[in-house]
Amino acid sequence: MSVTKQQVLQGLATVMSPRNVSLVDAGVLSDVVVNDGKVMLSINVDAAEVRQWEQVRAQADSVVRALPGVTSALIALTAERKAGSAPAPAAPAARRQPPPGVPNVASHRPAAPPHGSPMARQAEIPGVGAIIAVASGKGGVGKSTTALNLALGLRDIGLKVGVLDADIYGPSMPKLAGIREKPELNDSKRMIPISRFGLSIMSIGFLVEEDTPMIWRGPMVMSALTQMLREVEWGELDVMVVDMPPGTGDAQLTLAQAVPLKGAIIVSTPQDLALIDARRGLAMFTRVKVRVLGIIENMSYFQCPHCGTRSDIFGHGGARHEADKLGVPFLGEIPLHIDIRATSDSGTPLVHSAPDSEHAAIYRAIAREVAQQIGQTAVSGGA
Repeated sequence: MSVTKQQVLQGLATVMSPRNVSLVDAGVLSDVVVNDGKVMLSINVDAAEVRQWEQVRAQADSVVRALPGVTSALIALTAERKAGSAPAPAAPAARRQPPPGVPNVASHRPAAPPHGSPMARQAEIPGVGAIIAVASGKGGVGKSTTALNLALGLRDIGLKVGVLDADIYGPSMPKLAGIREKPELNDSKRMIPISRFGLSIMSIGFLVEEDTPMIWRGPMVMSALTQMLREVEWGELDVMVVDMPPGTGDAQLTLAQAVPLKGAIIVSTPQDLALIDARRGLAMFTRVKVRVLGIIENMSYFQCPHCGTRSDIFGHGGARHEADKLGVPFLGEIPLHIDIRATSDSGTPLVHSAPDSEHAAIYRAIAREVAQQIGQTAVSGGA
């Protein structure tokens, strides 16, 4: 039997805050989300006290995981500085004292990463040959549809492919891939990705109801993404395609710091407004030393299915021009077409449901170019 929210709160009531107040009564808990044995919550504290609370978070995590019926837990510590406050100057180590009632937690501070760089924390995911991010500077440019069809294109050239939906706030893969079931756990209590269309797919959308708002601060987003990278039984993959959330925030930074990315693909529409945001996304990956594999111009043009007349609704060629200007590869143009939209809405992506279409051929051509760039060659017999 699955655990209930009340049982989780009863367990958390046994965990004491640094000031010896029950965690439930301390006024620091977010709404507790419980779904089919999976528990998610955050502990929100003042930034000045975050180190004292880390031990509390760890204890809460242990208590929740030990409850009968809990299959997985995500408990994040989030911190924000109080309005109008400024960081106080650091006191000399000899005079620095913890607040009353708070034990000295210096021994629990994490060691600084080697060489002082967050990138030194990068670690490969066992069995995964290459990880690529599909990103966009803004939403609404068809990034998730592109990511899934690109993954299918890589499958079609003979590669073993996984898809990680890292868009925590707006996960699209359950809808795009027509997946309604929940992931199962193996004997080690690691989640097993959902297998669909020959792909291994994982999304936060598999763990929560479709209309559940994800009102999470950055640290909880980072924790969720790390868990989906590290606590999922991905198996042997040639390529993992990560569908990033739009923008340049915590998820992008977490991925760049957590795993050695082979590269990033930027998806944009042709108009100037989208290209401005695409430029920011490209600059972000460049700053964190992630290679940009290229730019895709999505919704590049519209061709009337009745008369064949072509219309450049959003302009045309902007992404190609931007790629040339920035010195990165231009990977291709994908048209605005009703078949791409309809197959996405029905959960039967175009490269799978219409493999012989001209649009599927475009995605496969992009996939071949990407595979070549990351050193993955098409298997004999692949399309």
